[in-house]
Formats: sequence, structure tokens, C-alpha cells
Amino acid sequence: MHVEWIVEDAVVASVAAHAARSVPGVARLEPGVAGLVRGWGRTRWQQVKGLTPAPADGVSVRRAGDDVEVWVGIATRAGAQAAAVARAVQREVRARLTRDTGVRPGQVSVTVLDIER
Repeated sequence: MHVEWIVEDAVVASVAAHAARSVPGVARLEPGVAGLVRGWGRTRWQQVKGLTPAPADGVSVRRAGDDVEVWVGIATRAGAQAAAVARAVQREVRARLTRDTGVRPGQVSVTVLDIER
């Protein structure tokens, strides 16, 4: 018997967001302008459907067949080395997605959009 598991993009984004927020040096997730528009639309749709939105602002997921790409926008804390924090977020998101969902992203891109002062 063949069993196929499908993990929705909203779940992938939520797990990735939680993983990113857990990395030392991350002040918060930053959605950027496009992310704000997508997040508003997703939240509104979930409200209409009576669903509780998963906290995933700052993360977007795109699928192309079996390939999953994840983008994360972050703000780092003052004094933290932004590039090192971004690499740590990339590793943690990849590891947590694989461990918690079985999804192995082909690409995890992290963009530092702000540095807290």
C-alpha cells in the first residue's frame, strides 16, 4: 500500500517561521512589502473561512513539482553579525523542516531586511 503525505504550504511556512525566530540574533521576522500584501490576503481569507492563521509573516513558500523553495525575511539584533545570523537561520529552517515535516527544501533564502539599533 502506497501512502502519500502532503504538507500544506501554510504548515511549511509556519514551521520555517518558528525555526527562524528561535535563532539567536533574530529580532523578528520581516515580511517586506510583497509579504505584507500576501499576508493580508491570507489572513483575510482565513478569517472568512473561520480559521486561525498560523504565524508565518516573513516567510513565503513556493512549490514547483516536488521542489520546495523557502524565503525568510529577518531583522537582526544590534551587535549580531547579520551574515552569520542569516546562515544560522538558513541551517535551522532546513533542519527543522526536514525533521518536523519531512519536507526537504531545495532552496532556503534568507534576506536581512533590517538591523535593530
